[in-house]
Amino acid sequence: MTKKDELPKSESVLRIAAAADLHCTKNSVGQLSPLLARMAEAADILLLGGDLTDFGLPEEAHVLVRELSAVKVPIVAVLGNHDFESGKQGEIHKILTDAGVRMLDGDACEIKGIGFAGVKGFAGGFGRATLGAWGEDIIKHFVQEAINETMKLESALARLRMPQRIAVLHYAPIQATVEGEPPEIFAFLGCGRLAEPLERYGVTAVFHGHAHRGTHEGKTSSGIPVYNVSLPLMKRHCPDRPLCRILEIPVGAIKEETAAGKAGGAP
Repeated sequence: MTKKDELPKSESVLRIAAAADLHCTKNSVGQLSPLLARMAEAADILLLGGDLTDFGLPEEAHVLVRELSAVKVPIVAVLGNHDFESGKQGEIHKILTDAGVRMLDGDACEIKGIGFAGVKGFAGGFGRATLGAWGEDIIKHFVQEAINETMKLESALARLRMPQRIAVLHYAPIQATVEGEPPEIFAFLGCGRLAEPLERYGVTAVFHGHAHRGTHEGKTSSGIPVYNVSLPLMKRHCPDRPLCRILEIPVGAIKEETAAGKAGGAP
């Protein structure tokens, strides 16, 4: 990001910066911190949509923590499939949590009046091509994992009472943002089941990664914006723009909604 690309913070809007697929390795020392610092300079909150590490190693997570030390705004993150590669996802989760990152895995949190719900998500396909739980047990287990992640997302969203709610995923909830990838692998890039709770709770926006050659944005069937914020995708198609997605939410609207909620009580 160059100086001309930097977005000055404003008191009239709350800015959320989102990126995914950092793929931090043991050799990433000094490589990610300038990028992450610039993202944070332009935002009030930073979201990271999974694949934080490359091989899912605790050593990589420790490097990432050092790279994130330059970020002075709240960080919300979920894990991705790469973070599970070595079976050390619990350690990675703890390392990042201990460093102050708000790790979401079926959890919800509130920051500056905005609600955040997050899960990794899972594969399974979209629409009529969604894999069904029929046949061999291994297929049923595969489908059940997608259902479990969907239920975790629904549970997290159900705990949020504020009108402005943001979902953070790794896998895509719609097909539109994986288009550009080979159609043969669509089913491994996300699952349409994840869109059901997003629409039921009417979230403000959704961020995900995973599809490195996908499409920047799409919408659910009810019109909720979904953003693919994979770093490889942004580097390839927007090399001269900030390598993160910025979502602006008017501060006045947040304050009015908060005041109305306090006056009327929780729904």
